[in-house]
Amino acid sequence: MTKAATISGILFDKDGTLLDYARSWVPVNYELARVAALGDEDLARKLLVAGGMDPDTGHVMPDSLLAAGNTVEIAEGFVAAGAPFTVEALTIHFDGLFANSAQLAVAVTDLADFFATMHARGYWLGVASSDNEASIRATAKRFGFENYLHYVAGYDSGFGIKPEAGMVLGFCAATGLEPHQVAVVGDNNHDMHMGRNAGAGLTVAVLTGTGSRESLADASDYCLNDITELVPLFPEAAAARPAA
Repeated sequence: MTKAATISGILFDKDGTLLDYARSWVPVNYELARVAALGDEDLARKLLVAGGMDPDTGHVMPDSLLAAGNTVEIAEGFVAAGAPFTVEALTIHFDGLFANSAQLAVAVTDLADFFATMHARGYWLGVASSDNEASIRATAKRFGFENYLHYVAGYDSGFGIKPEAGMVLGFCAATGLEPHQVAVVGDNNHDMHMGRNAGAGLTVAVLTGTGSRESLADASDYCLNDITELVPLFPEAAAARPAA
């Protein structure tokens, strides 16, 4: 029996996993820096570099602040690099920008169809993101998969932050699953380490975000091109799961 055959629930990251990171978030990163720099172009470039992004090419380093940080962490990093705001004020600005950006995001596949397929197979499904919960729900509504989710957790939902285990354990509490029955799917090592820290049965990396096969190899059981490759990887019927 493969590890995938023991899984009853799948917990997905959002950005870089459900959404194409480069097409969805590189433009947002430029806007974050512009807002945080109050329009000062030189400072905006400095902030992007501090966040792990090349301001000329748009390339974001794996596991950098902009690749894996939550809103507060990004605000802290930008303030430390010279943004003329308090962390609290910049966090509010960023949370609003992230929520609005859900309408501009680019999905990696037809998410409504993908989630419908996995739901029909009997899997419990959730999203755990370093973005805020409102942004996750806005994304799920826009792409038509909100009715297939059993659990949603953002950095502000009270389950802690990545790579801590709390979001996975919250998923287990919401579904009645044990960690070994859960697969965690994400695009960076914060996701993989969250899964490992929680004792998840499977960690699956995807290459639609900022990670590479090399950067993700140590902490993932599988490294896939994108989430569509989960369909043949997982059985057509989920492992037996407890009643809701």
